Amino acid sequence: YAILKTKPKQQSPRLRHQADRGHGGAAQNRGQVLPGGRARRDPPQCLAVRYRRHYGINKRCYLRRDYMGINRDKPDLWKNDILQSVDLYNSWFMEFAPRAFRETRVTTASSVERALVDTSYLRNISVELLKNHPEVLPILRMSTCPPIARDRLVGLAGVTKSLVENMEDTDNPRVSPRMAADRLSDELSKIAKTINRMADPDIFVWLPEMREPTEQEVQRSATVVADRLCGAIADPIIRNAQEKRQLAAITYFLQNRGYTEANAGTKYNEMAPGTFSFHTNVPVLVAEGAEDRINIPVDVVVLPRLAQAGDFPLLIEAKSAGDFTNVNKRRKEEAAKMQQLKNTYGNTVSYSLFLCGYFDSGYLGYEAAEGIDWIWEHRINDLEQLGI
Repeated sequence: YAILKTKPKQQSPRLRHQADRGHGGAAQNRGQVLPGGRARRDPPQCLAVRYRRHYGINKRCYLRRDYMGINRDKPDLWKNDILQSVDLYNSWFMEFAPRAFRETRVTTASSVERALVDTSYLRNISVELLKNHPEVLPILRMSTCPPIARDRLVGLAGVTKSLVENMEDTDNPRVSPRMAADRLSDELSKIAKTINRMADPDIFVWLPEMREPTEQEVQRSATVVADRLCGAIADPIIRNAQEKRQLAAITYFLQNRGYTEANAGTKYNEMAPGTFSFHTNVPVLVAEGAEDRINIPVDVVVLPRLAQAGDFPLLIEAKSAGDFTNVNKRRKEEAAKMQQLKNTYGNTVSYSLFLCGYFDSGYLGYEAAEGIDWIWEHRINDLEQLGI
């Protein structure tokens, strides 16, 4: 460990001789009362000794992080690390991003074909259909000429924004449960009329003739709509694929050092030493001095092998970026999380970033000023400095 240690004063030969013979040495004078009632102070102790005595021997794994940074206090290395991180991201993007996009497009095309069947190939977009299958609305928006954005549909159809947002909820697509039945039917009818009126006849060539489409026509139209959908969400597709790759790299690193993944549903404060978990909620105070708590999701939670059950774990956030512009918009999110964690668990909490991609010195300097450290993916072995 790199620790600060107080250098003892040099003793004169006479005092060293007395100490060796047991006369007047510091060990014998310790705790004596000096003239004026002042107690003699013990010699200054090494910070590591004080830290271990106060917190317990198993806390030594966090010592280096508290007193020395991993990367935040080494700005002379930032420029070279940024270049290596950009090169790593670009290499991955050129090789794997097209495959991730194609795989998503194939899955989306299958969903479009099912939606076409449900709507009788866009010839029967009814209120009942939208009520029973609200998840088809994003597909229907991309089936018009031109494709309609979510907010544009709200304005064109004259419906409430919350209804459209509920129908396009990724996790739980639904119609607004508290909306009155008559009003719900009226608004769904407006959406259906808007889609029917603007359906693209160049993609769905059977609509002008009101005939049954051929299998080839269905596949072609489904692919076009799937391309539109994936183009609208291209960045999230790439970001999700990159996150999976980063978490796989961390998993490989931890498993090679004897760590095992915790059982699903294990809470952050119930983890056993030598385990890790993904996407775990950690409760924090909304603000300093407040009683209300919220859960913040953390990508990776690790409890070191030398820790004891119940100790606060290490928190790691996986971050990737494909350009320098967007990272500066998101840097305040990590700073807010760090402040909430400190307000709840104290200043010794370990919250680090795992970075790959376009993170410039402006972003790094901001995070360093907030007390946040980071590990570069191209130098993943730096994770060991967290005490792993």
